[in-house]
Amino acid sequence: MAGEEIVKVPAGLILELGRIGKWVQAIGLIVVLWIVVQVANLYFNRKRRKLLEKVNEDVRRIERKIDKLVKKIK
Repeated sequence: MAGEEIVKVPAGLILELGRIGKWVQAIGLIVVLWIVVQVANLYFNRKRRKLLEKVNEDVRRIERKIDKLVKKIK
């Protein structure tokens, strides 16, 4: 066919590009794993925060009851 050019690329360049591609894949995998860990961390932190808020509300409720009892005694 007319107009087609065949470009000769050294084999070393192709091998080097393959190595760079492997590094990019490895970095991408690390980033994906890091994101998964962060999402799991956010989920568990949310559960802990909800539990702490519940405990805090319970403590406030108990403090109010104690205050009422102290006022009755006085």
